[in-house]
Amino acid sequence: MRLLIVEDDEKTANALKTGLEKEAFTVAVAHTGEDGFFLLNTEPFDAVVLDWMLPGRGGIDVLKTLRARGIKTPILFLTARDAVDDRVLALKTGADDYLVKPFAFTELVARLHSLLRRATAAEPLKKAFADLVVDLEARRVWRADKRIELTPREFDLLFYLMRQAGEVATREMLAKEVWGETNRVTPLDNVIDVHIAHLRRKVDEGHAIKLVHTVRGVGFVLREETPA
Repeated sequence: MRLLIVEDDEKTANALKTGLEKEAFTVAVAHTGEDGFFLLNTEPFDAVVLDWMLPGRGGIDVLKTLRARGIKTPILFLTARDAVDDRVLALKTGADDYLVKPFAFTELVARLHSLLRRATAAEPLKKAFADLVVDLEARRVWRADKRIELTPREFDLLFYLMRQAGEVATREMLAKEVWGETNRVTPLDNVIDVHIAHLRRKVDEGHAIKLVHTVRGVGFVLREETPA
């Protein structure tokens, strides 16, 4: 699972990153509200640990804007503000949980797992895009009611693109989220391109409307498009 920590104190942020990575999370860090907001609008995260008092754009403002834009990523406030009114404001604004500093690291991990379980349970087991249907539980795919046979990696790749339908996924994003590679010296670009080519053939061959597209120099996207 991929987490974003938005925390201006570098010592605290680094300690959280190190500890959460030991718990098998993939962690990105932003030290300002503006940087955190930018990352949340450009990269996918499964949950966010958000401080309240941040330089420039504060945590509440970041939360309010994200929810106004329809971004539903689970957000846990981790802050020294312990007044009841602060907790109520954060939860009313759209926070999913609230933990006061100082805190027990084991409690933070438990709360994050709880948030992620709730988010996963809320996600439909079947997703549809145009005439393409993906069944996450059975790991099966159909297009126009015809079954498509995919390898496990192709299925994961398609499901990720489907979750991001209409939004471009970069090769870096796919390497992290589908292949689980974060510190690889040799890029996976060629491997990703080969899998995309196989996936495109299986999904689009024989259909007038194409769904799997390459955005040259950027990445890949799932969208409906009829070739000129």
